[in-house]
Amino acid sequence: MSLIRRVLPFPLMFLALVVMWLLLKQSVAPGTVLFGALVAFGGTWAMVALDPPPARLRRPRAVLQLAGRVFIDVFRSNLAVGRIILGEAERRTHAGFMSLRLEMTDRYGLAVLAIILTCTPGTQWVSYDPSRGTLLLHVLDLVDELEWAELIKLRYEVLLREIFE
Repeated sequence: MSLIRRVLPFPLMFLALVVMWLLLKQSVAPGTVLFGALVAFGGTWAMVALDPPPARLRRPRAVLQLAGRVFIDVFRSNLAVGRIILGEAERRTHAGFMSLRLEMTDRYGLAVLAIILTCTPGTQWVSYDPSRGTLLLHVLDLVDELEWAELIKLRYEVLLREIFE
């Protein structure tokens, strides 16, 4: 094990946390950089204590395809939610919960799907039952549950399974 890995077990995570800290603080003052490095150092050692199993990306090219889809879908969802909020009162009455059976079992794939669905305006990951493989999702514009199920399974789950399983 190299000296850097002994001091910083996750150097890329350390760098990402420092950059995120600086972006959040909107400052590169020496004190901000030093405190950010201290927080990132603690964060990397917290990961050592958690001892997560390594993630294996099976198809790195699919990661780019998924990122493009998410970017486009988040943009479209922002527009759709804006229309719902600013539009007719009748459109606001279609919010609801739906249950969806997922084929994916990989914990990293499920975590990424949770992030995608939660950061996309108009959808919220509510809970997941691993024993049944069932996701409970809240949708702001739940007109057709089957359409939402197909969208999630075909646009996201298929690619996530290619990436992680």
